[in-house]
Amino acid sequence: MDLAGGGHNSYASQAPPFIRAYFVALVVLDPLVAVLLARLRPVGVILASVVMALDVAANYYVNWSRISEQPSYLLRPLGLLPITVFALFIAVTALPFYQCLARIRSRSAEAAVDPAAG
Repeated sequence: MDLAGGGHNSYASQAPPFIRAYFVALVVLDPLVAVLLARLRPVGVILASVVMALDVAANYYVNWSRISEQPSYLLRPLGLLPITVFALFIAVTALPFYQCLARIRSRSAEAAVDPAAG
């Protein structure tokens, strides 16, 4: 919605150029992660982890002055709290999910090579 209203300068007042560029890039990165995960590609888990880590870092960077002045800002239900909770979820589940997808892909590859084994 921000991009539709303000174009590539949507985050001009909130972030330095490198962070604005990252936020705009999320328009492509988020769907790419979703497609990779839907196609059971382990690289999707890696990309999701990197995207989420960068997203959290960028949001904390942009909001650091507010956090420093008022630490309770972190507890607002809209803002950093859901981003942080989701990032923790990704951090906890990334390795097991990656391993699961890698096993699925490996079994699929084996079945494709030896149809009688599947």
